[in-house]
Order: sequence, then C-alpha cells, then structure tokens
Amino acid sequence: HVQLVESGGGSVQAGGSLRLSCTASGIPFDDSDLAWYRQAPGDECELVSTINTLNNNTYYADFVKGRFTISQDNAKNTVYLQMNNLNPEDTAVYFCTANSPLGHAGNCWGQGTQVTVS
Repeated sequence: HVQLVESGGGSVQAGGSLRLSCTASGIPFDDSDLAWYRQAPGDECELVSTINTLNNNTYYADFVKGRFTISQDNAKNTVYLQMNNLNPEDTAVYFCTANSPLGHAGNCWGQGTQVTVS
C-alpha cells in the first residue's frame, strides 16, 4: 500500500520561509521520482519541483527557481521542499506525488498541506 504524507505547511508573511515534507511508504524510495505540485483556489494544479532519488537530478518551475530547494533523505523516506522568499502568489495547497517501478501515486486531490502567504 503506497502512502504519501505531506506536512509542514502554515501561514507566513511575505518574505518568510517554510519547509514542506513528504514521507513515502510502500515504494522503493531510492528509485523514484518525487514531485511537488500546488493548486491555488480556482487555478489548475501546477508542477513546482521534482527530484529523482536515484541520481538526485532536480527540476524547478521557473516561478520558484532561486527560491525553492528540493532535497531527499533516503534514511527517512522523505522529500523536502525548502521554500524561501515566499510571496502571496505561492499561496496554495501543496501535494506530493511519486513515480516508481510500482507505478504512480499521489495527485492534486489528496490531503496536501496548505501554504498561506500574506
């Protein structure tokens, strides 16, 4: 049974920081592509960042480059999204997804974690 649990969201002022966590179970964590998506009210779900846990390759959407950093902790089966210099446009529910040899897990209809920037 694959499970992805997002945490770390909250409310911050513009310019502040948050670190999101996504803890995975039921997948070969060290051979997966983990991704963060976000969805603001009324908007479509959009890709924020990805990391390949095998080769550590990363991808960032242009709107977060230089502000967000994705990282992994294989010992904890956890992917982090360090978000700095947040602005109100970053306000959204953030979701974690995983692609592994077992298939795809997670989407923008899950629980996610709310980030609110004022």
